[in-house]
Amino acid sequence: MRHHTAVRQAAHDDIAELVRLRALLFETLGGDFFNPPAADGGWRAALAAVLKEKLASDDARILVVDGDDGLAASGMGTVDQWFPGPHSYNGRVGHVIGMVTDPAYRRRGHGRAIVAGLLDWFHEREVARVDLHASHDGEPLYRAFGFVDHPDPALYWRP
Repeated sequence: MRHHTAVRQAAHDDIAELVRLRALLFETLGGDFFNPPAADGGWRAALAAVLKEKLASDDARILVVDGDDGLAASGMGTVDQWFPGPHSYNGRVGHVIGMVTDPAYRRRGHGRAIVAGLLDWFHEREVARVDLHASHDGEPLYRAFGFVDHPDPALYWRP
């Protein structure tokens, strides 16, 4: 029997758990890009500060599912104002970031419920496109929602 997953907006009291889940995400992804050997814990304090700011911002939405003790899952969405073009009449681009479910709570539909909530939020904000970077494990979920291969090659640069 499937039960309904209760998704809610994150609150200030969730910040420590959001930091824990994001650290878990990077550990799961692994490799030197996501978990550089020289990294110290300073990024966690920086993340907590940005989360506090974004919780009060209307260009971000942070959704969570409660577990028995702490958060079971979280996911974030942001909307950026890019330049309009023929493929994007208003230039609003959404991003799904940091989707993570604690291993003890996986395969219960929490990620699916969070993505659905974020897509509703993006729709309300009339975004022209939503981008994300999918992990191997997460890709089938996103494709089930209609996400397809991005038309642009993904490149990055680090100064």
